[in-house]
Amino acid sequence: MNTTWEPVIGIEIHVQLATESKIFSSTPVEFGAEPNVRANLVDLAMPGALPVLNEEAVAMAVKFGLAIGAEISETCIFDRKNYFYPDLPKGYQISQFESPIVGRGQLSVFLDDGSVREISITRAHLEEDAGKSIHDRFRQHTGIDLNRAGTPLLEVVTEPDMRSAAEAAACFRQLHALVRWLDICDGNLAEGSMRCDANVSVRPAGDTGFGERTEIKNINSFRFVERAVNYEIKRQIDILEHGGEIVRETRQYDATRDMTFSMRGKELSDDYRYFPDPDLLPLRITKSFRDSVRASMPELPRQMLDRFVADFGIDREVAARLTSNREIATYFESTVALGAAPLLSANWILGDVAAALNRDERDYSDVPVSAQQLADLVKRLEDQTLSSNLAKDVFDTIWSSDESVDEIIDRRGLRQLSDADELSDLVQSVVTAHPEQVEQIRGGATKVVGFLVGQVMKASHGRADPRQVNGLLKRMLNI
Repeated sequence: MNTTWEPVIGIEIHVQLATESKIFSSTPVEFGAEPNVRANLVDLAMPGALPVLNEEAVAMAVKFGLAIGAEISETCIFDRKNYFYPDLPKGYQISQFESPIVGRGQLSVFLDDGSVREISITRAHLEEDAGKSIHDRFRQHTGIDLNRAGTPLLEVVTEPDMRSAAEAAACFRQLHALVRWLDICDGNLAEGSMRCDANVSVRPAGDTGFGERTEIKNINSFRFVERAVNYEIKRQIDILEHGGEIVRETRQYDATRDMTFSMRGKELSDDYRYFPDPDLLPLRITKSFRDSVRASMPELPRQMLDRFVADFGIDREVAARLTSNREIATYFESTVALGAAPLLSANWILGDVAAALNRDERDYSDVPVSAQQLADLVKRLEDQTLSSNLAKDVFDTIWSSDESVDEIIDRRGLRQLSDADELSDLVQSVVTAHPEQVEQIRGGATKVVGFLVGQVMKASHGRADPRQVNGLLKRMLNI
């Protein structure tokens, strides 16, 4: 890592709100519909068609603002952001400029090393999405699909508080988890439900000013955010160290070549000629409206994290992972509510369950092992009916079966062998059958005990308690 320079990074996240209809029209929001069948007269900006604000989009924006402890504007206005693209038939976008609905707030971002970074949110404002230009369907022509035009967006803008690509990716991931937790966005990155723009600059280490920045547009994965920002940091450092200057511009990330490339010069706010939209009245957010939104909100991740630590006695880092999304938290709470030990449940959910989901390319909303099955498995580990190895065997079975844990244990004879006399006989037979290894152990090679433990486990078909076996062997051999 080049320590001569310091990166300065801020991100802008476009969150597609999960409303049934568009922000200023009654057109249903539907991904994957045939081109241009989900666009009405308002979306197409036909003469005389007037926008009507979707109250549910406002409620979702307020919900996000409350979740990050932000200022909620009592009065805000909608502006016209003037620019021309073929997929924007009005020639302007309805957005918010000087008076956004959500003001300054704070987001706690959990990093891979277990530390927490507090990232300042500058603002979050409502706006409509543009349509989509399709360049690969027609030879020598670009197709325009206006189904997406008018889809409600909440644009979340952070301060330039991040100092590494990993922090930027973690912030994007945390925002993704939060909007899904609040149920205001489905978070489907592949369908464009969330898109990230990264503003990147570098400055000499120790400086407090800002260097010239570039903006990387429309990144749609956490991994690509990190890779794109890392590339851009290195590119800018290389230019500056060779005596060049950074040009303010908009760039795009090419994942195939793992590089950014220039799209166009970066516009300034004056270029958009913002002015209040004359078709939309100022929006007043009353206290009663805020209170009704607050009452509809679920327990927030940070509140739940604190509760898990206090109620279940688990480590904060473990609690942070359990509350990283709502599905994991719900699964954990359901398992513990059925009588399973909290820490052991957490270890299974974040360990074996997570590994199996990753292997099968599934997520926690689609766990095939029910909370009841997992709770029963954890309880059989606690009462020593199962060893850890046998528990993994049972887990593999219930991953693809509705059978109960106890039914599997009984059907396959998997109950852990814990009878002292029977275990002693097994251990004695293994000691008798391996005199050479016994002499090695008595000569000081204590690691060979593991071999004898393995032989006992094999003789018991995995049913012996390895801890008991280990203890019996050490006593029998006077170790």
